[in-house]
Parts: sequence; structure tokens; C-alpha cells
Amino acid sequence: MQQLQRILLVDDSPRDTELAIEALESSNLANEVVALQDGAEALDYLYRRGQFEGRQNGHPAVILLDLKMPKVDGLEVLRQIKGDPELKVIPVVVMTSSREEQDLVNSYQLGVNAYVVKPVQFHEFVDAVKLVGGFWAVLNEPPPNSTRRLGEA
Repeated sequence: MQQLQRILLVDDSPRDTELAIEALESSNLANEVVALQDGAEALDYLYRRGQFEGRQNGHPAVILLDLKMPKVDGLEVLRQIKGDPELKVIPVVVMTSSREEQDLVNSYQLGVNAYVVKPVQFHEFVDAVKLVGGFWAVLNEPPPNSTRRLGEA
């Protein structure tokens, strides 16, 4: 039986991170959620660098990615993921408070799989995270061998 893939949550807002994790747990997803605070950490995680050098093999089932973050913003993370032959198959869902048309356009031009504006109301935010997490972690069928880590045959 295949091991459940992790959900990678990248958001610099501790409040939004906490709410998203609670929403995913309350929807009874058994997937582990890895929460990171900025784009630099996300790239280190994906490329198994620095503190993530010894992390478990495999790619996340989905990356829930905020855009407006310190160090490396979400658009740059998306650019690097979708420009890498090994990583581009990972579904990336932008979950942001940005309603800027240019952010939406840039995200889709870079290959985002979905763009969700974070609802302001608590229950709407929780419902959105449950739907997104459930779809990508449970219902979506990933391409064969997409759980392998970089360099594995």
C-alpha cells in the first residue's frame, strides 16, 4: 500500500497556518501537514537542503502556497517548481489574500494548478482549505512515480 503523501503548507501568517492545519485535521485527512513560513524554507524542503537534507523521500501531494512572504515570495517559489522537470508535476494551489489581477495572471502563466483567494470569514476559510486539501490529497490522481525524490530511479 502506498504511503500517504504530505501536504506542504507555505504561509508566513501563523494565524492562517493554524487555521489551515485545523481545517485539514477536522476533515479527517490522514496526510501529514508540513507547515513552513517562507519561500526559502519551501525550496530547501523540496530540494532536500539545509535542515531538510534528511527528510523523508517523496514529493508532497499538494503545495498550498501563499504569495506575499518574506525572503522568497510565492511567485518565485512557483517559478522554480514549475521550471524544474522533477518538481513541476507537484500540484500547487496558491492560497492568498491577494486579489491583484497581476498576481492571478502571473500565477497561471507560471503554471499554478489553482488560485484561491483566502476568505476573510473564519468558517469560509476553513471550508475552502478542507475542499482544496481534500481534492488534491485524496481525489486527485497524481502521475505515476511522482512521489519519488529527486534522483531516484
